[in-house]
Amino acid sequence: MTTAQLIRTAARAALPALAAAHAAPVISTFGPLRNRVMPRLSGRGRADHVALTFDDGPDPLSTPLFLRLLADRRVHATFFLLGSEARRSPGLVREIAAAGHEIGIHGWLHRPLLLRGPRATYDDFARARDLVGDLTGRRPLLFRPPYGVMSTAAHLAARRLDLTPVLWTCWGEDWTARATPESVHRTVAADLDGGGTILLHDSDCTSAPGAWRSALGALPRILDTCEQRGYAVGPLRDHGLSRPAAERHRRGATQEVT
Repeated sequence: MTTAQLIRTAARAALPALAAAHAAPVISTFGPLRNRVMPRLSGRGRADHVALTFDDGPDPLSTPLFLRLLADRRVHATFFLLGSEARRSPGLVREIAAAGHEIGIHGWLHRPLLLRGPRATYDDFARARDLVGDLTGRRPLLFRPPYGVMSTAAHLAARRLDLTPVLWTCWGEDWTARATPESVHRTVAADLDGGGTILLHDSDCTSAPGAWRSALGALPRILDTCEQRGYAVGPLRDHGLSRPAAERHRRGATQEVT
């Protein structure tokens, strides 16, 4: 066997192990396990607070309605924006930031990270981070993967870019065509507890058409339920995450984009 043949044989033998290593973080997708053993990744914060987060925006049709409701309730949230959508609505990105909301990134495109290699993953994150930073004057510090599925390449890229991955502890299943305000509220309330992080969507760009209406309709009741249970509601920056994340948030509060 020639040297070239030996190299090809060794490479083929290593592929399953490399693929397994790349996909290993997918275990964090399983919510009950993640919530128990990965509290920081789940967005587990202080017991008297609930973090409110939105994915997939900004959308000029729907996001302003969420902003108006949040302003009326005097509540701030964390918006995980897609870079491709932010590029289409730069003024709306600035409006979210000007209203005092926290902005994280959801990647540039809403595509599974398991299908991307290290370079493509890094480039996707960096492109979204840099665009949001340019639009708001402040580089985002938080990242949420599409579909909530991490990979080893995603963890490495996030570390290089000084991004903290944060998932959620409860969601509304508001992306489906059958979702209603009542079902979204019921689903969130079932798993809602102090220190939790709520996932909703302010856009239907990756959901059933008009699905955002179920989240918008449920939001007042969700906020009422939090209040009834004695939980303050706010963005992840106020959530009391672990010390490394908190320190990075404090740096980000004063860091200007250069």
